[in-house]
Amino acid sequence: METNYHLTKRKRGILKSVIQNYISGGKPVGSRILSKERKNSLSSATIRNIMADLEKEGYLVQPHTSAGRIPTDKGYRFYVDNLLESSHLNSADQELIEEKIFTEHSHDNLMERISQAISLATNNIGFVISTPPGHRLVKHIEFIQLGDTKILVIIVFKSGLVQNRIISIGERFTQAELDQTAKYLNESHSSYSLITIREELLKKLKKEEALYNRLLQNVILICNHGLIDEINQPADVDIYFDGTSNFLGKPEFSDTKRMRSLFKTFEEKSRLVKILNECIQHNPSEGIRISIGSENTSPRMKDCTLVSSPLTLQNRNLGSVGILGPTRMEYAKAITIVDFVTKLYGQVFRIN
Repeated sequence: METNYHLTKRKRGILKSVIQNYISGGKPVGSRILSKERKNSLSSATIRNIMADLEKEGYLVQPHTSAGRIPTDKGYRFYVDNLLESSHLNSADQELIEEKIFTEHSHDNLMERISQAISLATNNIGFVISTPPGHRLVKHIEFIQLGDTKILVIIVFKSGLVQNRIISIGERFTQAELDQTAKYLNESHSSYSLITIREELLKKLKKEEALYNRLLQNVILICNHGLIDEINQPADVDIYFDGTSNFLGKPEFSDTKRMRSLFKTFEEKSRLVKILNECIQHNPSEGIRISIGSENTSPRMKDCTLVSSPLTLQNRNLGSVGILGPTRMEYAKAITIVDFVTKLYGQVFRIN
């Protein structure tokens, strides 16, 4: 969403300085501050004129008559697309994120730990949205005999999510038969999605060998109830959210009514997922996406910026990861952290 509005070099410099000062201080920026930064190479009067022009052109706004200026969404967008300098993640943040994500059992609660790491490193909200069950890659499957015809199905996904389901089928299996069925699936279909497992089993079902192979018959029967039915469940997603308390101390959200509305959105999981997905609208090939203020589809997000990226593994889209914060965000740091976490996500699975 690159903005190619024409701004002179001097205007670009003033806009960049206003935004950087406002991001760091949270207060409207006046001409005197900018003049001192430039060691009086530009007078306060000249800078005021430039800021007035930038206000007329929609890049800055003056919240009060006697106050300095603050950036508009258009100003932030120009800054992100044209003025932002790439940055490197400092060693402290890198160490914090790696320690949080890489553990002895790196897959366990991975999504939750990713959202926590992002929140801690940015002092904003870290979030991870997973894909519907049918598209998740399976790491391990277990079947446990519960008596009669009931079986506990345990599915461990590569994302770290664990799902338990109790199914009831019209035939009784011994635990040995269930273990044999699980072993077959884990050895031949590990790292497959549930949809792919279904497709593979349907192919085998069409082959004559399935009619005479007891193991395959058991696999197909059990999976038809325990795995394939999972695909037909309503397309639900999981969201991992951490750091909402970080918003409490930010001046942008000192308005109680505004804060209450935003927190109400956070509490409504289905609404939040819908809002975030609409704002993100990721194509995996797009990489990092930044949605600023009014660019977000929900009015409740008009004071927020979303920096997000798709999570991919083996060319499969497994969801999205990102940062939700005020528009007064350290954009360079946010982009660097989201990019770093996205790359770490793939490494977790390569080393396990």
